Amino acid sequence: MELREYIAILRKRGWIIVVTAILTAVAGYAFSFFQEPMYRASIQVRVEPARIDWGNVNAVKTLLRSYQVLIYSADIAQKVIDQAQLDMTPEQLLSQMKVDPDESNFTIRIDVENRDPEVARIIAETTAEVFRVNREQWNQKQRREDRVDVSIREHVRHVPLVRPKPKLNALAGGVLGVLLGVLIVLFLEWLEADILRTPEVVERTTRLEVLGVIPESGR
Repeated sequence: MELREYIAILRKRGWIIVVTAILTAVAGYAFSFFQEPMYRASIQVRVEPARIDWGNVNAVKTLLRSYQVLIYSADIAQKVIDQAQLDMTPEQLLSQMKVDPDESNFTIRIDVENRDPEVARIIAETTAEVFRVNREQWNQKQRREDRVDVSIREHVRHVPLVRPKPKLNALAGGVLGVLLGVLIVLFLEWLEADILRTPEVVERTTRLEVLGVIPESGR
């Protein structure tokens, strides 16, 4: 198809793309009002070997994964609940938590999502502290050179809203609407692909010269 044919299609059916984009954008924005507000508190703990050498550094990298499992355990969750006096089960607490170790800087990030920003902050802070104390107690049983120090890198200062985000949902809905509109237009064009609309198209398709056309009624 030539450029002018694409332009002709847009002139004829472009309104479909515009309408679907507007409808899906509005739907995305409206959907935000049905989403439950959720806040996220994040905190990092740093893991450092007492003695810096190749063996200890690599051992700590391996330990990060085991520490991830330890933090994300029912035992730690129950201690957090007891210490923070939370009205929830360990399973409910763990469902709100995500633990990600980062071997590049020897840290473990703890993310907690909750409807109440203060509760999210308390869970994140308390989890980090319970884990730190747990490792401190473990260190007391080890030789000094074999200890692994755990410290809270930075306490929670801000608990942002992670959802809903009406503007982002509207933008995503608009993009989806454009794609949907394009598909509808392509489908309609495919249905009419066998129709030869202009003398130029007839000549190009049949390779025959058009000698005359029947005028539309009313002309």
